[in-house]
Amino acid sequence: MTFTFSHRYQPAWPATLGCLRLEHWLKTKYNVVISLINIRWQYCFPRTLSQRQKEKGELPVSTVSPKMAEVCGQVLLGSGLTVLSHPLMYIKVLIQVGHEPLPPTLGRNLFGRQVYQLPGLFAYAKHIIRIDGRAGLFKGLGPRLCAGTIGTVVHSKVVQKCQEQGTPQILGGQQKDKESSLQQVVNETTREMIARSCATIVTHPFHVITLRCMVQFIGRETKYSGLIPRLLGDVLSLWICNLLAHLINTYAIDDSMSHTGEIKNCSQAMTGFFASMLTYPFVLVSNIMAVNNCGLAGGLTPYASVYPTWVDCWKHLSREGNMSRGNSLFFRKLPAGKTYAVDQKRFF
Repeated sequence: MTFTFSHRYQPAWPATLGCLRLEHWLKTKYNVVISLINIRWQYCFPRTLSQRQKEKGELPVSTVSPKMAEVCGQVLLGSGLTVLSHPLMYIKVLIQVGHEPLPPTLGRNLFGRQVYQLPGLFAYAKHIIRIDGRAGLFKGLGPRLCAGTIGTVVHSKVVQKCQEQGTPQILGGQQKDKESSLQQVVNETTREMIARSCATIVTHPFHVITLRCMVQFIGRETKYSGLIPRLLGDVLSLWICNLLAHLINTYAIDDSMSHTGEIKNCSQAMTGFFASMLTYPFVLVSNIMAVNNCGLAGGLTPYASVYPTWVDCWKHLSREGNMSRGNSLFFRKLPAGKTYAVDQKRFF
């Protein structure tokens, strides 16, 4: 199995990094990565338990296709390159938008003449570390990794689909070798164009979020901090739902009862509903922070308060008793101690 960077969707890699040795090393080690992934998938997805017991000391045959293992290898390799290059992209974006936090310094150009120079990579990085610490160099890394992973998968699937549906162009004859090679280049370029376009369209929202997370460094905003409460809510809801369903199915439902399967499905649905009610405040805070101080009327005063962080939003809603606002769409009660303003269409 060979690997080339020219026909794979990879996150942007700055040419200024000058890491040709690292890139060559990663290319040569790609087969090792694929082998490790194949072994990992074989352990995680054996054929059957009985076959695994029979094949003592032998690796079970994996049900995962080599294509999936190749895509996983591309994701791991692309993620590693993204992590390594992210501080450079971060600094480059801040410079692109015109943020110059450090004054020019007197230095010398290539010809030895004294000129005033703007701060370079290391000076800019030290400034960011001094304000946000070392972790500040990786602001926006999360959505960028999501974009790279989704883009790689979409690109691979589209290329595979195009190859399956495409028909080979048979021109025939040795006298048409030039036309045949040209037709092959056109077909490959067309497939690559379609795949990259699909990957770019799908991952564009993550790209926008990545850039906005980086530019928040200038004004010290936290508009895109809504991911944390949403992630906490999803994780807590999952654990509460599964643990409650397990307790009910284990201790409250007897396997000898009739319609056991239907009862367990009902208990799973009920526990999911109960878990969503308990974790609703996380959903509320996440949605509010998504539009908080974003420049839209609904995210600014008087309709909404401006919150520095999602924790401040949580505390404010808790003090006002609005942690369940919007949870019920029927039989909604008037907020206690609030007055409705007809002209502003809100309570205050």
